[in-house]
Amino acid sequence: MDFANASTTFERVLIMGNGGSGKTWLASRLGEQLRHPITHLDDIHWEPGGYGTARDRTLRDEMVVAAAAEDRWIMEGVYGQLVNLALNRVTALIWLDLPEEACIANVKERGIEGGGTQTQFIGLLKWAAEYRTRTNNWNSFDAHAQLYAAFTGRKWVLSDRDAVTLFADSLLLAMEDRR
Repeated sequence: MDFANASTTFERVLIMGNGGSGKTWLASRLGEQLRHPITHLDDIHWEPGGYGTARDRTLRDEMVVAAAAEDRWIMEGVYGQLVNLALNRVTALIWLDLPEEACIANVKERGIEGGGTQTQFIGLLKWAAEYRTRTNNWNSFDAHAQLYAAFTGRKWVLSDRDAVTLFADSLLLAMEDRR
């Protein structure tokens, strides 16, 4: 993988993909090495205290625009509408396009999070399984494909866990070599 000019390419990194694709894991790995603050779009989309009540859209959008206005950051999430709000500030776009089976396995492995209920967890599993079949939805494969195609900067599509791990490891090595 070519990581020429990694220090400037990775000033503002956006990671998008299906639920359970590994966005948070990759953001954490990159955040440790790059020392950039991480914005989890789940934390912006949902009201504090759990994943049950969506935040007011205007406030949510303002929060994304404010986070994207910073000089250095990593942002991760499934929410294509929020990704779109930040895209004009992104210097590196990473799309985790893993098979639904891998995403579902990862969701099951991590279990219920954020004060969620068993019913919400089952809904999340179903939702992750429908990534490629959702239509007219910003949080779908089709929407992510359109966002990816429209982005003209440095970008990568990673399609399995090994590719995600290799990407993270290769970037970390490239950054260490420049120090």
